[in-house]
Amino acid sequence: MEDNLPVNVREYQELAKKALPKMHYDYINGGAEDEYTLRENIAAYGRILLRPRVLIDVSKIDMSTSLLGYNMPSPIIVAPTGAHKLANPEGEVATARAAAACNTIMVLSFSSSCRIEEVASSCDAIRFYQLYMCKRRDVSAALVQRAESLGFKALVLTVDRPVLGRREADIRNKMISPRFVNLEGLMSLDKDIDSAEGGSKLERFSRETLDPSLSWKDVEWLKSITSLPILLKGIITAEDARKAVEAGVSGVILSNHGGRQLDYAPATISALEEVVKAVEGSVPVLVDGGIRRGTDVLKALALGAKAVMVGRPVLYGLAARGEAGARHVIEMLNKELELAMALCGCRSVAEVTRAHVQTEGDGIRALL
Repeated sequence: MEDNLPVNVREYQELAKKALPKMHYDYINGGAEDEYTLRENIAAYGRILLRPRVLIDVSKIDMSTSLLGYNMPSPIIVAPTGAHKLANPEGEVATARAAAACNTIMVLSFSSSCRIEEVASSCDAIRFYQLYMCKRRDVSAALVQRAESLGFKALVLTVDRPVLGRREADIRNKMISPRFVNLEGLMSLDKDIDSAEGGSKLERFSRETLDPSLSWKDVEWLKSITSLPILLKGIITAEDARKAVEAGVSGVILSNHGGRQLDYAPATISALEEVVKAVEGSVPVLVDGGIRRGTDVLKALALGAKAVMVGRPVLYGLAARGEAGARHVIEMLNKELELAMALCGCRSVAEVTRAHVQTEGDGIRALL
């Protein structure tokens, strides 16, 4: 065991900042425009208090849960984040091994810097595949077929990026678009993309490749070409959550794209109860954005999330210490969750209830 290992996610973030070129750290860490939503994703968790119950036998804590029939030792999943080779040369292969070592589900990004085949063959694990809808539907269909044939168990369709949010750090840094290796051979990628004028190179790639006409009919199309369950990632309102259920998807992922798309969208944890109530238990609701502590996971579970997805923290671990760092981040969050459950008197995730948290809204309602 190494000496002086980081003891929390924030320490890993500091190490990542030191380890990475500024352009790459800013790409991983940055958000849209004023970065209000980016900051609020984290800050909103800090305004939720825990209500511990005492004199309960917590000598055994069971954090296990299941999602779409797949058992997990804890409700923490690795979120889809792009271009892991910016953090570490082994890229998504290292992240996949870290997730597999923790027996957790990893969602492989459309923007992966490793080929789908490389990740699939790197280790034995349950994995989902994240999809953006391309202007050319044959490209999207080919990616779906590859994921299916390689044993991925579900599709995560990201729906909050019809156009790229304005990420000013990337514009300032003239961020070079990472290689979209899984699109090579499927479509002609502009060789001049690295010399794009104005904005970021990533912005130009998105404009030329992704489909701004994405709508509910495309969810129907996706259902028609695959037998895999589909989760929609990027839902933030009750209205869209109800439409997702009507569309027959298998799950909803409450997400504002880590504060990288629409600035001044609400923090995901602040919108969670609204979305959970809207789906009325018909599909699982997952949440991402701003999770930095096990107590954050407990708060999300108490407000109705089936599981949480963790993105940047895993990249911080990967940047700081490679596969071992990514694995350690997941293990730390699991241990923190176990501790928080014990101190709140929750012996299983089923025992985590709404009564274990106090939100700002609770105080207001009490005064009415």
